Amino acid sequence: MAGRNPAGPVVYGVSRLTDYDVYLFREGHHFRLYEKLGAHPMEADGLQGTLFAVWAPNAERVSVIGDFNGWDPGAHPLAPRWDGSGIWEGFVPGVGPGNLYKYHIVSRFGGYTVDKGDPFAFFWETPPGTASIVWDLRYEWGDEAWLRTRRQANALDAPISIYEVHLGSWRRVPEAGRRFLTYREMAEALPRYVKEMGFTHVEFLPVMEHPFYGSWGYQTVGYFAPTSRYGLPQDFMFLIDSLHQHGIGVILDWVPSHFPGDAHGLAFFDGTHLYEHADPRKGFHPEWTSYVFNYGRYEVRSFLISSALFWLDVYHADGLRVDAVASMLYLDYGRQEGEWIPNEYGGKENLEAIAFLRRLNEEVYRSFPDVQTIAEESTAWPMVARPTYVGGLGFGLKWNMGWMHDTLTYFSKDPIYRKYHHDQITFSIWYAFSENFVLPLSHDEVVHGKGSLLGKMPGDDGQKFAHLRALLGYMYGHPGKKLLFMGGEFGQWREWNHDDSLDWHLLAYTPHRGLQQWVRDLNELYRREPALHEGDCDSAGFEWVDFHDWEQSVISFLRKAQSSGDIVLVVCNFTPVPRFDYRVGVPRPGFWRELLNSDARAYGGGGYGNLGGVEASLVPSHGRPYSLSLTLPPLSVLFLKPSR
Repeated sequence: MAGRNPAGPVVYGVSRLTDYDVYLFREGHHFRLYEKLGAHPMEADGLQGTLFAVWAPNAERVSVIGDFNGWDPGAHPLAPRWDGSGIWEGFVPGVGPGNLYKYHIVSRFGGYTVDKGDPFAFFWETPPGTASIVWDLRYEWGDEAWLRTRRQANALDAPISIYEVHLGSWRRVPEAGRRFLTYREMAEALPRYVKEMGFTHVEFLPVMEHPFYGSWGYQTVGYFAPTSRYGLPQDFMFLIDSLHQHGIGVILDWVPSHFPGDAHGLAFFDGTHLYEHADPRKGFHPEWTSYVFNYGRYEVRSFLISSALFWLDVYHADGLRVDAVASMLYLDYGRQEGEWIPNEYGGKENLEAIAFLRRLNEEVYRSFPDVQTIAEESTAWPMVARPTYVGGLGFGLKWNMGWMHDTLTYFSKDPIYRKYHHDQITFSIWYAFSENFVLPLSHDEVVHGKGSLLGKMPGDDGQKFAHLRALLGYMYGHPGKKLLFMGGEFGQWREWNHDDSLDWHLLAYTPHRGLQQWVRDLNELYRREPALHEGDCDSAGFEWVDFHDWEQSVISFLRKAQSSGDIVLVVCNFTPVPRFDYRVGVPRPGFWRELLNSDARAYGGGGYGNLGGVEASLVPSHGRPYSLSLTLPPLSVLFLKPSR
């Protein structure tokens, strides 16, 4: 850490920017700005210090203030570059990692004066502190083996089962006032748990620095810094490194859709609407009381795409889940009539945001072809997860919000009424392959009065667990990658509370342990059986057996592997009534082994089942030459596979 002695006078003429860098920045084509702008410890003219560079084109004066100069605006003025780029620079000797700093900006307009954090800061004070911190990001990684093979782990035909985690509330330390776990403590516990549970990836709610903890990270100020609440930048690298060394991919939630109006942040940065659109009908979210980026400004595009590539480059992230894409695509999102401006063709589509998203995805996959970008997009916008060269937005995957909504609505109903809503459980297959989908049971579904997954289920306690086992079994059988928010895997009763730990003590009770074992076994089966994952994004991997039995709320379908010809039969009974001698048509003779049964006693079920499997009979059914006579347990999902 640097000392707190007064720094030397500013040295001008030192820069990391070339003329070509500036040209690319102004054209919206510079995507490694984190190497050029911000605060960079270095040696210049034989002196150790830090080079500062900030974009503030409408400033009259800019100076760097900090704990090294008593926060004196007159001590270290920066100089504007001669090229009209609006970038101010200066090398300050004696300043190094650990020093606090801000930019003191005097605007050319109205004498506006403000102290701003660094948009490119690598580290920030822990809130409520608001200063940026000079930092060196050097770290010795140990994940070479993972990086060499992650293309296979992230492929569309690979098993992708995501455990969604909020760092501050996954687990806390009760002996220390229920404080957060640090990144280093998480690195000891989380990889081991995720590997034991069989998940392939972890997705972190936004770790980028944010002033308000209650925003869960979705109100970002530090687009190049992990929050200091849990430790140093290198500590977060250590957490990712540890996950990689356990064979677990890391997806980061990233928010280019809006940002907060905190005084030290991006809003009204140099006395003008620099990062946000100036017209509030395009630049302000009335629902979220936050600002919207000006996607038509080339420098802003460079800033945002640089942020995306930064996390993939410097922090070795394996994917980005892009938040609130729908709010970016539609000019009327969250706005009433008269509160938005149509595009140049009179439509509601945000053409500038569309161009930005396409360029973002092109650059991500050009630089890191073995990662994935994932859109949280809640409308029927076409071809979100299709390449830009065919007119798509270029994402690799998209959250299937329609599946999530219909499925949770269906499962929340008393089973006696489900036959009248059978289409809610079958309709998703009609569009299941129009995009590359992730099936999300995410944090958004267990907050704000919605109740936990277990709490949504109808019936008594035993039935609630059976319903949830069936819901999760149905999800793992359904085409699409899987995502489950923390706590859902063992049946958290309470709604998620970001200020508290998950209720791990529930695992002392048999039903919760049984549910956890069910999820563990589902993950193991999903990874082991190519039929259950190879065709997640390919219609050739799915075939209905019967979706017409609405009267008994039973569905059955086949999942198929193109590489091996393997098939798995999935049969779901969504009523609390056991069905005996229930005939299901199958394409092959022989013995069909029962791979998993959600009603097994090991999971807390009643123990109904098929004694390990059933021999196919030469009795045609459902248009197939053979059939199985099955016992369908109440509120259950069965997975069966023919012997070779």
